[in-house]
Amino acid sequence: MAEGELKDMEQFFDELSDSFQGTEPDVHKTSVVGLFLRHMILAYNKLSFSQVYKLYTSLQNYFQCDKTKTTTKTENEEADMELTNTEEENEEEQELSEEREMEKEDLDFPIGEEELACSGPLSQKQAEYFLSHQASLLKNDESKALSPVLLQKELNNLLKFNPDFSEAHYLSYLNSLRVQDVFSSTHSLLHYFDRLILTGAESKSNGDEGYGRSLRYAALNLAAVHCRFGHYHQAELALQEAIRIAQESSDHVCLQHCLSWLYILKSRKGEDSSVLLEHSVKKAVHFGLPYLASLGIQFLVQQRAFAGKTADKLMDALKDSDLLHWKHSLSELIDISTAQKTAVWRLYGQSTMALQQAQMLLSMDSLDSVNVSVQQNNTESFAVVLCHLAELHAEQGFFSASSEILKHLRERFPPHSQHAKLWMMFDQKIQFERAMNDGKYHVTESLVTGITALNSVEGLYRKAIVLKAQNQTAEAHKILQVLLTHCQKVKNMEMVIRVLLSLAELYWRSSCHPVALPVLLQALALSREYRLQYLASETVLNLAFSQLMLGIPEQALNILHMAIEPILAHGAVLDKGRAMFLVAKCQVASAASYSPQKKTDALESAIVNLSEAKSYFSKVDCKEQIRDILYLQARLYNSLGKIQERNKCAMLFRQMHQELPCHGVSLLIRL
Repeated sequence: MAEGELKDMEQFFDELSDSFQGTEPDVHKTSVVGLFLRHMILAYNKLSFSQVYKLYTSLQNYFQCDKTKTTTKTENEEADMELTNTEEENEEEQELSEEREMEKEDLDFPIGEEELACSGPLSQKQAEYFLSHQASLLKNDESKALSPVLLQKELNNLLKFNPDFSEAHYLSYLNSLRVQDVFSSTHSLLHYFDRLILTGAESKSNGDEGYGRSLRYAALNLAAVHCRFGHYHQAELALQEAIRIAQESSDHVCLQHCLSWLYILKSRKGEDSSVLLEHSVKKAVHFGLPYLASLGIQFLVQQRAFAGKTADKLMDALKDSDLLHWKHSLSELIDISTAQKTAVWRLYGQSTMALQQAQMLLSMDSLDSVNVSVQQNNTESFAVVLCHLAELHAEQGFFSASSEILKHLRERFPPHSQHAKLWMMFDQKIQFERAMNDGKYHVTESLVTGITALNSVEGLYRKAIVLKAQNQTAEAHKILQVLLTHCQKVKNMEMVIRVLLSLAELYWRSSCHPVALPVLLQALALSREYRLQYLASETVLNLAFSQLMLGIPEQALNILHMAIEPILAHGAVLDKGRAMFLVAKCQVASAASYSPQKKTDALESAIVNLSEAKSYFSKVDCKEQIRDILYLQARLYNSLGKIQERNKCAMLFRQMHQELPCHGVSLLIRL
């Protein structure tokens, strides 16, 4: 073999396999020699072409070196016949040791430590299994897939031996998307379709049609990548190219995919895409594409939720899409639909219904049959639901449970995964609310920076809240006005209403209560128009406070009954405390004109409401509000002549007043 050619070695291994054939084979498969030969044949078959060539050259070097040593040994024996037997034995042992070392060094190269550490599977089947396994993990359980750096290292090693391995290029594209690497992802995607066309993988079964199919789907995927990274102009150009090629070949399925991306692109650019969306759903149903039709319905529900459609119509639409999912066993879309319902109920302020939908999704079994070691709930839908669940627990004061959920999210969706931004955002928001409740405004600055990095609008709003709490009224007002103009332009009505409520609070702090009323009425009109029930209740709460400050507590108490029920049923603990505190203040202010007996009853009722408000504030550790309540309770007990209760509240107030920064008691300027 060493003196011949590479084909001689290949022929040797082919003939070696024949030694097991026949009724009386030369070697039995189960014998010691047979097992060794089968192991050797299996190892040889795993080698790639470059490794086979390396094996052959190493065999040649080994043979030539051994031949040279043998010749040298013979000459030395003839010249040195007088050497003793001991010296000859030592020389033979040394030569044998050198030969063994060389044999080990030259022939053990296929399983070298360095190659094992950074090389992918050696055979074609192993490579295909590796790629399919990693792709499945990226889709279903990204936390168990290789890290982005290690996976890219393995893929680069695979592509070094086989640059035309198109599937490896596609997995490299998916891996680059995990770390938001726009250059590498685009580069790998283009290489994938180039290899797909050059190798003829598509055209083998579809003829010339396969070539065109690869071209139009290459343009479509390129448009999707640019849209994902916010390059809308490049995405539009690539999408136009995909539409042109699809129209030339009358590919209605590809055109339908293009239409779906077209309305997504228009909505990302802030344009109205409702007409395109409805047309896309109708066409998808016509061409029998249930997946695209269902995604269109989900997107339509989302648009109409933001447009203020009633919840019953949206739920009817989602019910129809669910029938489509169960009919075609679309497990992933069932999860998306349930997560969508959770988000819709949260938008409308129905936290109880949102909690029910979240629990339903978490306890539901998937229809997909995947590996037992792979979790089926590592998709975006589960990330969304768990984030809502963490926020709901935090709003009710269960911060330890919320932290456990976020910890679970951090383990399931590592920071480098594509859905990690979801829990990062919710984590920052929960920490921000806790810091604001504790009065730790210096801590909120870093949290505002983190929120801004994930969502610029939300970050700007939180910055204005911090400035407002620090009594920097002018700076907060300037930011809120800029934010209001931007949100009205992009039609983010939920944020518009929140900004209006913050502006009204700024006017209170400046003792401009008449100026705050039109702002609050505008917020109330918008919240009712867009069916945002919880924000409407919160606005009514603010209106009642303005009326209290304007000296009409009876009217404030009347309209409070409109808001108190939704807040106590679906509100956060902090809002429940604010509502009960405001009721107590209105009762005290109204009691001034009552008869003595009625006044006593009103003050006692106010004390009960203050105690309830204090229990709510204690759950979220709002010490400033608790201090205000203790002060008011002490005054009320003093008016009722209950000296012991007054002294107890006064003592607790003094202790808290010494712990907290002394800004004065803000009963009159804060809700």
